[in-house]
Amino acid sequence: MNHFNYQNRELHCESVPVAKIAAEIGTPFYLYSGATLTQHFKAFDGPFASIPHLSCFAVKSCSNIAILRLFASLGGGADIVSGGELFRALAAGVDPAKIVYSGVGKTREELEYALKTKILQFNIESEQELEALQEVAAQLGVTAPVSFRVNPDVDPQTHAYISTGLAKNKFGIPIETADQVYAKAMQMANIKVQGVSCHIGSQLTLVSPFIESLHKIKIFTKKLAAQGITITHLDLGGGLGIQYDDETPPHPDDYAAAIKKEIADLNCTLILEPGRVIAGNAGILVTRVHYTKHSPTKKFVVVDAGMNDLARPSLYGAYHAIRPVSETDLGSEVADVVGPICETGDFLARDQKVPVSNQGDLLAVMSAGAYGFSMASNYNSRPRVAEIMVSGEQYHVIRARETYENLIKGEAIPEFLMASPDSEHRKTSKS
Repeated sequence: MNHFNYQNRELHCESVPVAKIAAEIGTPFYLYSGATLTQHFKAFDGPFASIPHLSCFAVKSCSNIAILRLFASLGGGADIVSGGELFRALAAGVDPAKIVYSGVGKTREELEYALKTKILQFNIESEQELEALQEVAAQLGVTAPVSFRVNPDVDPQTHAYISTGLAKNKFGIPIETADQVYAKAMQMANIKVQGVSCHIGSQLTLVSPFIESLHKIKIFTKKLAAQGITITHLDLGGGLGIQYDDETPPHPDDYAAAIKKEIADLNCTLILEPGRVIAGNAGILVTRVHYTKHSPTKKFVVVDAGMNDLARPSLYGAYHAIRPVSETDLGSEVADVVGPICETGDFLARDQKVPVSNQGDLLAVMSAGAYGFSMASNYNSRPRVAEIMVSGEQYHVIRARETYENLIKGEAIPEFLMASPDSEHRKTSKS
């Protein structure tokens, strides 16, 4: 599953001791295994080799350009949701012809940027977005390749915040009326209709919701065909889950077999948008214990990583296993692992069995490779942490730790505030 393992009771990432990196780089930091990222990409992409397909990594899940470059070198593309993610993908060397652009709120500036870049496909989510794209494409004198994200109203059986395929969610166009939008697009001079897109949620641990939504999409494509609209690309999105705790998600082989069976009679290129399933268990967050303390009801382990570094536990109540970097005979205890942020919701683990720890100990927050750094912030004016990638016996800094100077870059004090506060006070006092 991954290349994080203990050797002589010391946690290693591939062949590099995690404690060695901590001593040289400082904490906290995100640590990725290049071998695991490669293994997971191949494990997901490989089972689809027998059919026309493209695996577009979901940039939102883990957006470092070194990681995007790794997937591009393996033949992967990119699933983006902003102009910034497009910029990242291009900087990483991703082929524009392998980039799909999703998201409900694309601006005209972003549409223009993507058109000029000549990406593979826009996944359109509303009629007004379609109209905006037509106008921008007409101004540029180009044709925009589009797919429409249809909402199949399928329950993905996942956390409500990462469910995207129900009728009440903001994403996509209702499948019952989407054919009318397709018909409208067919009449637009600068729009090329080529696909259907669907994404029902994230961290799915069953194949059945994927197949249920795919079945509805197949019926829908036949409805389009009856209207003379040919579909050449089918974008099934991502969402395949991973094991954080005791989940038993399907293996990519089983996932691929079920999908290939269902689309056997469709003549189109399959687009997939894996994210968490590739990056999730390929990365950890390494943090150091600053203090331990007891209240009348519980034990707290205070570490130097907080909710600004890893938001998932606070945002979703998500579980991340916590392991010692150096194994001891102290065993485990039920405790809260909390950070330095001034919020009660600042925790990495709550009422969870964690290693018994002392000041200075290093802890590894597991399965943090997806939606970890990419969701990090500077809340409480905390510099964002370093990102490290290991390859065999070497590690590489793929993002330097931010400095205090980084925190105020771009900020400015206007001239009228530049007078000395003391001099202004004296003027007021004399008057």
